[in-house]
Amino acid sequence: ALYVVNVERNGKIIYTWKGNQRSTHIGLYDLQTKQNEHLYVFEKDIHIISCSINNERTLLAVSFCQYTEEERASQLLQSVSKYLTLLIEIHPINNVRVLKAVDSCVRVQFLYPVEGRNASRESRLLLVSEDKYIEQFDIHVVAEEEHKVVIQNSGQLPRAKVVDDLVWAQWDMMEQRLFYIVPKESKSTLRCVQFYPDENFNSILESHLDIAVNDTQLKLVNFGYDYCQDQDVASKSLNLQVFTSKAGGLCVCCSLVSDTPHEIIYSIYFLHKGYNKTFTVSLERTESHQLKEVAFMNLDYYVAAYLPGQFLHLLNIQHPDLLCYSLFLTGEDARIDTLQNCSIRSPWVSTVLDCDTGSLYNVSISDSALLQFLQNSKRDCERLAALHCALLYFQHTEDLEMQIIHWISENLSTCHSFDPIQEFIIASLYCRMCPETQNLDKLLPYTSLHDWIGVIPGVICATDIISLPVLEFQNSKGFWEKLNSNLESVKYAEPHLHYHSNMLRREWRNLSEESILLVLCFVHLDFCLFTNQREERRTTAYLRNIFENAKKVLSHLDTWDSEVRLVPLFEEEDYQQQLLMGLMVVQLKDHLMRHLQYVGKKKIDQIVLDYVANLLNLVHRIMKEVWRRYQLHSCIFCFDERGSAGEFAVFHIMSRILEAANGMCMPLPPGFHTLHLGLGVRCLPLHTLLHYIDIGILQLTETCVRKLLKDLDDTEQNEKLKFSIVMRLPEALGQKVRQYWNHPINATLIARKYVKLLLEKLGNTQCSRPIPERLSCPMDFLPLNYLTNMLAEIENQGVHPYEKQDHVNVRFVEETALKHTMALLGLKYS
Repeated sequence: ALYVVNVERNGKIIYTWKGNQRSTHIGLYDLQTKQNEHLYVFEKDIHIISCSINNERTLLAVSFCQYTEEERASQLLQSVSKYLTLLIEIHPINNVRVLKAVDSCVRVQFLYPVEGRNASRESRLLLVSEDKYIEQFDIHVVAEEEHKVVIQNSGQLPRAKVVDDLVWAQWDMMEQRLFYIVPKESKSTLRCVQFYPDENFNSILESHLDIAVNDTQLKLVNFGYDYCQDQDVASKSLNLQVFTSKAGGLCVCCSLVSDTPHEIIYSIYFLHKGYNKTFTVSLERTESHQLKEVAFMNLDYYVAAYLPGQFLHLLNIQHPDLLCYSLFLTGEDARIDTLQNCSIRSPWVSTVLDCDTGSLYNVSISDSALLQFLQNSKRDCERLAALHCALLYFQHTEDLEMQIIHWISENLSTCHSFDPIQEFIIASLYCRMCPETQNLDKLLPYTSLHDWIGVIPGVICATDIISLPVLEFQNSKGFWEKLNSNLESVKYAEPHLHYHSNMLRREWRNLSEESILLVLCFVHLDFCLFTNQREERRTTAYLRNIFENAKKVLSHLDTWDSEVRLVPLFEEEDYQQQLLMGLMVVQLKDHLMRHLQYVGKKKIDQIVLDYVANLLNLVHRIMKEVWRRYQLHSCIFCFDERGSAGEFAVFHIMSRILEAANGMCMPLPPGFHTLHLGLGVRCLPLHTLLHYIDIGILQLTETCVRKLLKDLDDTEQNEKLKFSIVMRLPEALGQKVRQYWNHPINATLIARKYVKLLLEKLGNTQCSRPIPERLSCPMDFLPLNYLTNMLAEIENQGVHPYEKQDHVNVRFVEETALKHTMALLGLKYS
């Protein structure tokens, strides 16, 4: 049988097997080339404890046990050291040098330079002793005739002590880091030594942990894999592992002892966040001999706590604050077929070594299985965790987005504690934007939720604040820089760094009070001044900036989507939505400028434009998918037909999009309200339609109302609809669209409104004299004559409320009044 004994940084796997003649072989497997290479053979049956090969594949370090316990009983072996550590020249196989001959176990590990570095004449070897110390050997080699490589120094090799008095250590082969724990009074101190390509190393991290560590026996993680001894040590020491993530996450995972039967306790120290979470899981009834320790796996974005046959807990490293963003799976959902025992290690990200079988596996979350789980989930915590995972863990593809949108459209009414549309938009924006700029992930929102009061059945979670780690490094890039940035965010109260729409909502409400005036001022882009300029936001420059920003967003969006749009959006001017777009650009830009000054104004301008344009594009993406799903065509403004079941479904989804947008104070694509109202007219009975208009779900737009007044004939039912719509029009909009309905009712409304406005202008001023010969055919109806003469005098003073509608004047009022009176008397007007 083959057994994996080590995995090197370059992905090469060292393994051993027994030969036919009781020999012990050592081989090397290259994951890249899929090739095997025989390295060395011992002509006897030995138990290899640890093995490592240098980057140039010229030196092999091996630690093994020379005899078994049965052999030790023999008097002949009393004076022989139990463990032997050798350094072997293997290019070609030549000299063998003894590094250690002791009775305590030793592990070996070569250090590896950065990738792409030329072959070196120097190698460095870590030697880890069971006596709780680690030292480094410096080995110089020279090339002799016929490419033969030998160790240069024939005497004792130079060595340096790296660390002393440790009780636990873990090797990070990919980043060449050594994590270790030293006991300190009642607590433990976690430290980290970083090894550099220039042969230097230094202690870079220190963190105090409230973890009791057994200091009687050294526990090693990822220093090779000696299955028999590892299992013996594991039964006496703490199950603890350290995991890091690309985003600067640093977690300490440990399994704790529970005094309660059928109960598992484990803690995750999120050192980059400044707190730890302790989970207590109540298991189903099971035999006591089946209870084993929790195994931990590193999936980069997640840490997995796994107990075969019981549960699989995927804990979100980047956003661990809310429990609903971690997946807790049980039953068949938690089953990993190839991993049915707890003796596993995670040597690097998304890789698991089964220490019982010596097998190495790649581990990842299946997108198809996750989507299936999302479809079948019944609890909001499961839906939210699966949705968050699908949006932020996987790379966005059109097919994945389509399936998520389909799920959202089917489950709008089943999610009670969160809005799936809001989560989709916010999480998708976060995923798309954050990779562009460092630290942007700390400034943009990743969720629409502020807290979570739900629970996971069978799981109790306790959160404790812990002290932040202390870092000591200079000019270090990569992980340490990101970790330091995360720690700085915690110091400055991270939740308050995320952009929030509260200020935008306040400003939007203030400007919305003057929305009619804004629309009138900007319809022709002449940016007239307001009469009361009490604040900066009312100045021409401020408003011009807002609308110019909105234009940039829409222009930026046009460059992305040159094909003909399936959904009739972005086809009209919507000054209310443009105002909100421009406000969002201004406020998000101010927010980013406060925290990302080093990025530069030009880059921040681009980030903000991308963010708002992506937001509008996501809404359009949702609309496009539901449009396709229900097979709607682009021309739905035929008001002489009732809407189909598909149109009603789309109307319902649009209503939920509007609700989500209002909840986040989020702009919608121009034309959204027109399309929504058009579907409402086709799908809803009149009383429901009017109710939706009155409570603000449907908004009257010029495009839709104008088409409705022009296209519908004046049947009794249509007259009732038109009259109800016209009566609800805002004044500014009413002046523009009432002219498209040539009907006595509408004429009466216009005349009454005109008279009201003129009389309001008159105030307490009295007419000095009548205006003679104003009418071509004066009527002998004194009340009407008096009213028209008074209105004519006001008109002559230069007051004309309907300047853009020349036909609305005193004569129009007089004719309308006569027609109305004649109609009431049943007489014919000529």
